[in-house]
Amino acid sequence: MELIKLIRWQDILDILLVTTILYRVLLIIKGTKAAQMLIGIGVLFVALLFSKYLGLYTIDWIIQSLWAQIVLAVIILFQPEIRKTLAHVGEARFLPSFASAEGMRSIEEVVRASIALASRQIGALIVIEKETSLNDFIEMGTQLDAKVTHELLLSIFHPTSPIHDGAVIIRGNRVVAAGCFLPLTLSIDISKAFGTRHRAGIGLTEETDSVVIIVSEETGSITTAIGSRIKKNVDMGT
Repeated sequence: MELIKLIRWQDILDILLVTTILYRVLLIIKGTKAAQMLIGIGVLFVALLFSKYLGLYTIDWIIQSLWAQIVLAVIILFQPEIRKTLAHVGEARFLPSFASAEGMRSIEEVVRASIALASRQIGALIVIEKETSLNDFIEMGTQLDAKVTHELLLSIFHPTSPIHDGAVIIRGNRVVAAGCFLPLTLSIDISKAFGTRHRAGIGLTEETDSVVIIVSEETGSITTAIGSRIKKNVDMGT
């Protein structure tokens, strides 16, 4: 009872916050190479404890010497996960994207274009920017700043178009760039049936809150990716 009386409400809040943060971090790195590296670091930490307890001074000295380098290596190796975590933390979901009537018309144009591309088995990668800025990817592509229309999207992804490779990025009701190259996912859980286009789209959703629509050139199927959640064979007619 005395111990319980010593517990402050701040202590409970502190424990809850740390638990929540650790849980969210584990969810983010689940299924990635970072999770495997984290296990390796855990093994090293256990080895350090045992070396001290058993008096293995050489092993203890080696691990102690490497510990500072390990921290730096973690920062370098975990860059994708750190960037992804910061992107999630910085997300602001108070204002929904495409709330205006003009935005809804843009969505309809994207749907029409996706259906038309799928029926012709023309590959496409369409990215809808939400709260996380995609300026870094926009700068690497061909900047357009044109109104979203299904005719424009069809012309961009036509095989004879010089900018049909890469992704189209839509911001609001404007196509801001085309021919953009996206980061490929490194997740081992992704189906091997997915090609580079799918892996690029999924890779972007792992780092940002963007909505990605992928049209398969081989099968004509439509896949959507939102927040690392993948939905295959989407029927956009419904």
